[in-house]
Amino acid sequence: MNPRPKYALRRLAVATGAAVVLATGLYLPLTLLAPITPVAAQVQPAVSETQPAAQLSWPGFGASAIGAVGFSGTLATSGSDEPRSIASITKVITSLVVLGAKPLAEGQPGPAITFSAQDAALVKAYRDRNGTTKPVRAGMVLSQLQVNQVMLIASANNYAESYSTWAFGSQKNFLTAAATWLAAHDMRHTTLLDSTGMNPGNQSTASDLVALGKLALANPVVADIVSTREISIPGVGDIKNSNKLLGHGGVDGIKTGTLDEAGACLLFSTEFTVGSHTVTMVGVALGGVDHPTLDIAVRSLIATAKRGFHDVTLTRKGQSFASYSTPWKSTSKAVATADRSVLVWGSTPIARTVTTTPVTLTRAGTRVGSVAFTVGQETISVPLTLEKPIADPGALWRLTNPALLLG
Repeated sequence: MNPRPKYALRRLAVATGAAVVLATGLYLPLTLLAPITPVAAQVQPAVSETQPAAQLSWPGFGASAIGAVGFSGTLATSGSDEPRSIASITKVITSLVVLGAKPLAEGQPGPAITFSAQDAALVKAYRDRNGTTKPVRAGMVLSQLQVNQVMLIASANNYAESYSTWAFGSQKNFLTAAATWLAAHDMRHTTLLDSTGMNPGNQSTASDLVALGKLALANPVVADIVSTREISIPGVGDIKNSNKLLGHGGVDGIKTGTLDEAGACLLFSTEFTVGSHTVTMVGVALGGVDHPTLDIAVRSLIATAKRGFHDVTLTRKGQSFASYSTPWKSTSKAVATADRSVLVWGSTPIARTVTTTPVTLTRAGTRVGSVAFTVGQETISVPLTLEKPIADPGALWRLTNPALLLG
């Protein structure tokens, strides 16, 4: 009998066994230690949410507009946006222009202003023109703050001219400074021909005046003065605010205006709460028949405008915006890290974009993306983190699913 076939079989068996051992030695580390193919998230579809458009009760005269602090431009307008006479709303511009040149710290009286004989003569000059005045005598001294208060609260024309002349040396210089200030604040449809508003050529648009109202409220000195209902000034006496709406329906400013060519005018502001947000609304109504009629119209406008603001919830902490599901049946969600809401006006559209990163073996709380909301011109982003860990599938799954491992 030939022993060679048996020898060959033994060698084959040894070689096969060695190959199996070698393959097993290679396979086990490769499968047990290999990284896992990253898993992409499944993004949840966005639910379209549009708020109702604002239904405003506009005055049936002249021109009107509303806006809000923190919102660009105007929110809505009615009537022509052509320049119109603005009467004593002019004095708000006068105040801001002077304060730009002669800053006054909040709560401080500022420098003393001594009135001259020429200032005293302005009382009769403006009375002869049927303009509002307050007493002045030569040598009388008031602080800058007090002069500003008499000008804005009582709408005293003689104080507006004296104040602006004190700051700039002459009315001509004041008007030059005012034109520069208006251009710098992009109020290019506003023209001043005097510091008081007695000149009907002082004109502006409803949109420009909303911007003016925001600037007035941003100045703490002016904002405090225009919200004052009554004050006593030495040498002048008790003065009451010409804005009869002040303190009613939340109205806290800003300035009245009255002139034959302008009609009854009001630049107004009001503050109220919508959900978790405080709204400071600014508006203007020009060309009213008289102030009682205008005040009724403004109160109606404010009431309807309030209903045009909406507190919209964007995210709640723990809210899911995407999910992960692995081949070994491990699942987790990409959840928002914080509560976030936004104040919107009317039917302002809100667009949502979810960005996620693929994950492999990941701990809970790891940031895996973000959800971004585009609200008008604003973008609000909230981080997303993994709700639960993506754990290792274990040896058995690795050994039986080599094709699903990386590579």
